[in-house]
Amino acid sequence: MSLFFILCNTIVNVGLVFFSRWQIEGKENVPQDGPLIVVANHLSMVDPPLLGASIPRRIIFMAKEELFVNSFSRFVCENYGSFPVKRDQLDGKAIRTARELLEDGKVLGMFPEGRRSRNGLLQSAEAGAALLASHAGAPLLPVGISGTDNIKGLSVIYRRPHIKVTIGKPFMLPEELEHKPSRQKLSEYTDIIMSRIGELLPDNYKNSEKPKCTVKV
Repeated sequence: MSLFFILCNTIVNVGLVFFSRWQIEGKENVPQDGPLIVVANHLSMVDPPLLGASIPRRIIFMAKEELFVNSFSRFVCENYGSFPVKRDQLDGKAIRTARELLEDGKVLGMFPEGRRSRNGLLQSAEAGAALLASHAGAPLLPVGISGTDNIKGLSVIYRRPHIKVTIGKPFMLPEELEHKPSRQKLSEYTDIIMSRIGELLPDNYKNSEKPKCTVKV
């Protein structure tokens, strides 16, 4: 674990304790070792460091490639342990990097929606997490995040919004797929993943309409 990662997590921990009402539920569900894919809903740019501070294992995140264009953000992302992924498509290079990390027994962090939700509700998900989990045969750890959508402006200092991270039980997809999966199978597996995340969210973050899976093969 790098010094930079430890420093970032320390700063995030201090900020969460002093400027929010931070709650973690289900920490005992996190496997102590072995490959793991953490999948969560996405509300705010705070979500990746929040997960890094809430889950007692180092998470390596897939981050949108736009963050690696600027030299400062690239430095932060790379030293925090992130690697780039192209959004709105299945990025073969990113998938290969992710599989290598999982084969090494590491923890991968993914936001299946691919982008932050503008209204706080679960959005349509991309198929990357399902594709990766089905090929790598790695367990998925669902996480529901609520409250980070209220982190806006300097008023957060005195408002201290309630932020909750709910960690579910790890699960496996029904079967490991050796060959290129069909669109139908990817959509089915993505629905399973998003359903597990949705179960961990408060009612006001759930979508009354079933989010569609965005499958690009």
